[in-house]
Amino acid sequence: MERDVVVSRVDAFPTRSGNTRYVLRDEDGNEYTTFKEAIARRALEAEGRRARIEYHEQQRDGFSNVYLDDVTPLDDGGSRERVAHADEVAWSTAVEAAPLLVGEERGVDAEELFGKLKPFKDLVADDIERGGNDAA
Repeated sequence: MERDVVVSRVDAFPTRSGNTRYVLRDEDGNEYTTFKEAIARRALEAEGRRARIEYHEQQRDGFSNVYLDDVTPLDDGGSRERVAHADEVAWSTAVEAAPLLVGEERGVDAEELFGKLKPFKDLVADDIERGGNDAA
């Protein structure tokens, strides 16, 4: 099946078997799963933009699983849009990473929390603006 969507976000989850499951979420909250890194990379390139996705559904143990088969970004102006929302995506990433950045501390002062999150957010925003293709 094929559908044009706005890719809201792409998340990666480690599995018990040691693989990585990638989940693309569209603007309507629908989720599409892949285990293929190449498809996940294309999904990340389309994050925040319109894309044509190819997928198939599979029934398993009474559940309907939706698997992502391909992602093709649709608009050329997406890089400007992507840079424009880099700070928003970076802040979201920093907030998700907060437990790792702050550790086991409880009741962290707001300024102290900001001081720990902002440098990380800036690194993420810079990476998004550069295209995120640098090898670490």
